[in-house]
Amino acid sequence: MSAATTSLRLWLDRLRHGWRASPLPGFFAWWGGELAALLPARWRAALADGSGWHLLQKAGGDWRLRRAGQSEPLARWSDDLDAAAQQAALAAAWQGTDPEDRRLALLLPPDAVLRRVLSLPLAARGKLHQVAGYEMDRQTPFNVAQVYYAVRELAQPAAAGRCAVELLVIRRDALDPLLDRLRALGITVDAVDLPQDAGRLGIDLLPPEQASHRVRPRLRLNLALGAACVLLLLLAMGSWLHNRESALAQMQTQVDAMQGDAQKVAGLRKQLQDEVGAAGFLAQRKAQRPTMLGVLLDLTRRLPPAAWLERFSLDDSGQIGFQGQSPQAAKLLDLLKGSPVLDNPNFQGSIQTDPASGKERFYMVAQLHKPAPEHAAAPASSGSAP
Repeated sequence: MSAATTSLRLWLDRLRHGWRASPLPGFFAWWGGELAALLPARWRAALADGSGWHLLQKAGGDWRLRRAGQSEPLARWSDDLDAAAQQAALAAAWQGTDPEDRRLALLLPPDAVLRRVLSLPLAARGKLHQVAGYEMDRQTPFNVAQVYYAVRELAQPAAAGRCAVELLVIRRDALDPLLDRLRALGITVDAVDLPQDAGRLGIDLLPPEQASHRVRPRLRLNLALGAACVLLLLLAMGSWLHNRESALAQMQTQVDAMQGDAQKVAGLRKQLQDEVGAAGFLAQRKAQRPTMLGVLLDLTRRLPPAAWLERFSLDDSGQIGFQGQSPQAAKLLDLLKGSPVLDNPNFQGSIQTDPASGKERFYMVAQLHKPAPEHAAAPASSGSAP
């Protein structure tokens, strides 16, 4: 474990213990319960957090999956199955559960974990994990390099100036094979814990370097919404203060604002005239140029029934390219020469026989037909008049 990871974990443990020791969790739990009781039952069900834990436990040669708080398993499969079959069994048990709410904890047998109750000074509350590492050699027959361990504070009374904590230790050579087996099966666990009644004890023996990093869009969305609410509140307060201060200045600058509005109207009128001219030009260009559907319809009618296109492109310059297969690709030139929408169809590259279909693969290019300009057609029509 790197020094940065250790420091971050110690800081998070200190923050977590400080939060739990404060009265805020109890207040927010009471407040949230009172607010939830005011909502209709359907709304409470829709807003309920679905991120319940699923517990995975190995019993003999079988894996059992159940939801925390329930004793009946959701799925049970043999460890002798291949990885695909075991993943399918797990996926079937997770049907109907939001992927963001799928949190999986591996439950170890109680006799696989060494549990010791320690009495530590209150000053050690913020760094229990570090203190437990120092006490490992004295409290267990192992050193820190041989085990994975977790520490939790107990609610039982202790001597004055001290707190009761529980140290839970498992040998690395006992946990690593299980984690390696799950990793080989493609199953990722979020925690390693012990069973307690129908749920879990609430610890995590999973090595920090093997912890899964899940993307939680809902958490990000909630944080973004909370930040937006705070920002909107600050903006509302700032707007109220600004409105009171700028009321007099707004009256003094009213004439200047009217002059500015007049200039804006003139600018908008000019912009509207420019846009009307541009829209007329675009409409004229669109009317003169064949549509994409017209080009495809002409190709469909001219190509033989046994031919088909695999790729078609039309760029802004009117260059058309299409690739396909035909029994006799050389005859396509004669079929396309009389097209009213295509000019100068030609093959690009060589014609090759496709080994799968037995037909000739071709790639042709052509130019989109450009109609004669109106000013060039005007003299011809005037000359033919009596």
